[in-house]
Amino acid sequence: MQPNPQDTPNTHPKINAGGLERKSKSPFQLAFRRFMKNKMAVVSTFILLAIIIVCVLAPVFTDLDPEKADLLLIEKEPSDEHILGTNGQGQDNFSRLLYGGRISLIVGFSAMFFTLAIGVVLGSIAGYYGGKVDSIIMRGADIMLMLPFLVLVLTIMAIIQEVTITLFVTIIAITAWPNLTRIIRGTYLSLREQEFVQGARAIGATDFRIIFKHFIPNAVGPIIVNATLMMASYIISESGLSFIGFGIPQPTPTWGNMISEAQNIRILREHPEAWIPPGVAIFVTVLAINFIGDGLRDAFDPKSKAR
Repeated sequence: MQPNPQDTPNTHPKINAGGLERKSKSPFQLAFRRFMKNKMAVVSTFILLAIIIVCVLAPVFTDLDPEKADLLLIEKEPSDEHILGTNGQGQDNFSRLLYGGRISLIVGFSAMFFTLAIGVVLGSIAGYYGGKVDSIIMRGADIMLMLPFLVLVLTIMAIIQEVTITLFVTIIAITAWPNLTRIIRGTYLSLREQEFVQGARAIGATDFRIIFKHFIPNAVGPIIVNATLMMASYIISESGLSFIGFGIPQPTPTWGNMISEAQNIRILREHPEAWIPPGVAIFVTVLAINFIGDGLRDAFDPKSKAR
């Protein structure tokens, strides 16, 4: 007896009109495809990678110590040995530019990472459990948001006598978490009543498993987008605070410190090589990160359609 074709399970892959095998794409594959169609985001990614590589490989491009002062080399003009000249302490501007990029990028990435960790954890707890836990976390966020970020950071910096990179990153992270926490909480509130979450609860999945296996993967889009934008914001914050003397202290090189060294009107006029390169570096880096963030936002937008 011949089996009924309708009773035989169809194990063959789907075939499109052209006779080619058609495979379904994961959300990340679709997001990557949409991101690659954004030319500005792709170009910005290569620019940012180039900046990171140059800063990481700073010893390859210069063998001069960025913190070594030499009174015999104060404010020297650009030369073969000192491509961008020297500053008021006789330190090489080019080496400070490359090594300063390291510090600025480390500060931006580290502050983003720790803010992300705090925001995701607190936002997850508030959005998943709700009730009193949600109220306590949100009231804490409201109190932090009532205090202007810059004023709060300046107050803490004024109290602390010696600011290190670790301490600087910690201060930014503990003052900047409320915005991300509110975003994650809102995302979780919309997810926790979905059928797949109810199904996971019905089969006895633990809260930890539901949060990390179901909630975070579905909230990864907003997390990644906000992470990139936060990194750009923190690089600007470090540069601004260093410029007014409340950031990473001298002689540690940062892009903000280099611009701060050129506050003298004479240096602004006579030594543009001392402050234009770090200013351009900040501008290009922040702009590239913002373009990447815009590209990621469009890529992870479920309303966008892959072409």
